[in-house]
Amino acid sequence: MQPLRDLKTEEAARLVGLLFDLDDTFLTDGLLRSQTYQALWDLSDAGLKLAIVTGRPVGWVEVLVRIFPVSGGIAENGNLFVVRERSRVQVVDSCVPDERRSRRIRLARLADEMRNRVPDAKVAGDAHLRASDLTWDIGEHQRVPPDRVAMMRDVVLAHGARVSVSSVHLHATFDAHDKATGALQFARSIWDADPTALRRSLAFIGDSGNDAACFAAFHTTFGVSNVADHMSALSVPPRYIASFPSGAGFVQVANAILQKRSG
Repeated sequence: MQPLRDLKTEEAARLVGLLFDLDDTFLTDGLLRSQTYQALWDLSDAGLKLAIVTGRPVGWVEVLVRIFPVSGGIAENGNLFVVRERSRVQVVDSCVPDERRSRRIRLARLADEMRNRVPDAKVAGDAHLRASDLTWDIGEHQRVPPDRVAMMRDVVLAHGARVSVSSVHLHATFDAHDKATGALQFARSIWDADPTALRRSLAFIGDSGNDAACFAAFHTTFGVSNVADHMSALSVPPRYIASFPSGAGFVQVANAILQKRSG
């Protein structure tokens, strides 16, 4: 990883957009700070395309896309996305309704097994807003020890589901997407660009294990400083790292991009 000062002018100038994670990247302890929101507007005013990429539920993302200066958002670790069309937003789910219902039934069975095997596992508070996954709280309102997280992962995998872990949640899904494939599908459909070009012209900023696919997929990637706590979960680290965590780190990255582009 390189410090932000090593970002080259030509690399910043090549960017057409920024994809950003929410929890512990854009948000700080679950809150949106005024400086961070201003940085998002500064990026938008500079003409950069912006999109949320998060493990949070599609219900959350639908609301945020209405009020943030973004083109849309990728929700539930890539499984669904939300598109802004002027004053309207549209939720896009590539899974047909019958298959989605079938997967929800399988997730319910998995939840029963989790209650039996790991009775202290707590379903995340935003579960009722989700369409494609089931999520447990491992760091949002409680700190779950690594051995218990490993046990929860084993339950998910035993059911044939995919598992991903963020700084706050453990996710189980029967969908095939990750944050990178979901983001690229979104970008191709909304911004109509070649996938290879998108990997070089879009930047990504994140902080944790469920951001691994995006750190590997895009050429220009940034980590806020708290990404250092999750390096063991990343096969490819972010290219650049901020010296501040969470929202303050997002502001640093936004300022570095804008300064290099203007210089």
